[in-house]
Amino acid sequence: MNIKSLLLGSAAALIAVSGARAADAVVVAEPEPAEYVKICDVYGAGYFYIPGTETCLRIGGYVRYDIAGGDVGSFDGSKAFDVRSGKEQSNWHKNARLSLRTWTGQETELGTLKTYTETRFNFGNHNDYATRTNGNFNVAHDKGVSLNFAWIQLGGLRVGKDESAFDTFIGYAGSVINDTIVPYGDFDTNVVQYYFDAGNGFSAVVSLEEGSGRKGTIDSYVPHVVGGVKYTQGWGAITGVVAYDSNYESVAGKVRLDVNVSSALSLFVIGGYGSDGKLNDDSTNFIDAHGRGFYKQWGGNWAFWAGGTYKFNEKASFNVQVSGDELKNYGVAANVAYDIVPGFTVTAEVDWDHYGKFGEITTDPSNVNWTNADKKNSVGGILRFQRSF
Repeated sequence: MNIKSLLLGSAAALIAVSGARAADAVVVAEPEPAEYVKICDVYGAGYFYIPGTETCLRIGGYVRYDIAGGDVGSFDGSKAFDVRSGKEQSNWHKNARLSLRTWTGQETELGTLKTYTETRFNFGNHNDYATRTNGNFNVAHDKGVSLNFAWIQLGGLRVGKDESAFDTFIGYAGSVINDTIVPYGDFDTNVVQYYFDAGNGFSAVVSLEEGSGRKGTIDSYVPHVVGGVKYTQGWGAITGVVAYDSNYESVAGKVRLDVNVSSALSLFVIGGYGSDGKLNDDSTNFIDAHGRGFYKQWGGNWAFWAGGTYKFNEKASFNVQVSGDELKNYGVAANVAYDIVPGFTVTAEVDWDHYGKFGEITTDPSNVNWTNADKKNSVGGILRFQRSF
């Protein structure tokens, strides 16, 4: 055998072996196509489809930091005791908050199925008698978690944790931070509601509510009832709501007028009236209501709130609210809100309160006036930083 024959034979053998090994090679499967998150623009910006479903989800919220001083800006005046001498003295009111929100939407044969939730986490100091430590009721502490909203809505039917339609349907009293110097109703409640929208500017709501707190939570099978109607057009809106407090058999109502004067200026005015019912009946010796229930929280029978917003430009706006009631409680709140960058707003507010009369002041310190009740006139301010996303 010569060298040429040997080389040819070796090459043939290598080709044969290589072919056999190639036939036995492992075939790698093609990767499955990835299912990317798809944008859902049916319900507005920020929604996306939950993979594998027809449900659209949006996640958002805000991070907020408040610094307040004086008597009104911190809602009740911030007081603390000196850690060495024990002397009571004024103090900054601080609060940091994380709010997490979710929205979902899905079209069904019975209409749009929606949900909304909001959970808040707070850390700061406040005149909280329940957390008094060594006589000090204004220490900085983790103030826990609160479930502020958790409702389901199918078509016009809404059930779950919400704020009272007595406030949400007619609208809050302006864009100031401290809008309850003269309070216009309580908020937190479980609800069974039905919304009706005629599509031509007319809308209405009927809401069965549980209320909350000592005076608000229903104490029988009879719920609180709220009803409202609204007419909205390009010039503004007119709204009315009526509420029945089943605990005290009291009726309260509010009427609101909104006017869009121009693209920069909008104004509003709210008038409220409530009957006493059995609000002053303390024969049970259990709760001294002082003429204020879950809905009629202002002093006396009538009250008012008025104000507006003026937009200087796309970044800055001025907001103001004035309020008063029959017992000569008056308040003024004004602020300037400025968007440093999109999503980050700084608001500086000054508040003034004139204390007229609360009613028969209770000895329970958790049930006194909503501001510093030992002063006829109180002034305070608050600086708010908020990053919304």
